[in-house]
Amino acid sequence: MLSIVVPIHNEEPSILPLYDRLTSVLFQIRRPYEIIFVDDASGDRSYELLANLVQTDQRLKVIRLRRNFGQTAALSAGFDEARGKIIIAMDGDLQHAPEDIPALLKKIDEGFDIASGWRKERVDNPITRKIPSRVANC
Repeated sequence: MLSIVVPIHNEEPSILPLYDRLTSVLFQIRRPYEIIFVDDASGDRSYELLANLVQTDQRLKVIRLRRNFGQTAALSAGFDEARGKIIIAMDGDLQHAPEDIPALLKKIDEGFDIASGWRKERVDNPITRKIPSRVANC
């Protein structure tokens, strides 16, 4: 089984497009899967959208954290719930393309224990990402 873990925090505009793209790719892969969205105390309608989706898709799980714990804690909560032998973590803002999943799985199928990718082009502002990262890593 394949588990996709997606932390969400105020990602209302991305949720439906992400879900549609994920399910399309996962359907083509033809492997059993689950998608676990972890709502990290969103203040928008993210949880409401996820709660509606879970009503129509039994392969979808939604975890709602009671307060904002951050991406690492949200990922950890999703990993704890995951049942898959292979777990893929993705951002909820579509910065990670679901269409890249087959390439990651190909490496796993070749015998690698871990497969990773990186974004060639970032969509967000590099200054607002680098400064907080450098401060946090001091």
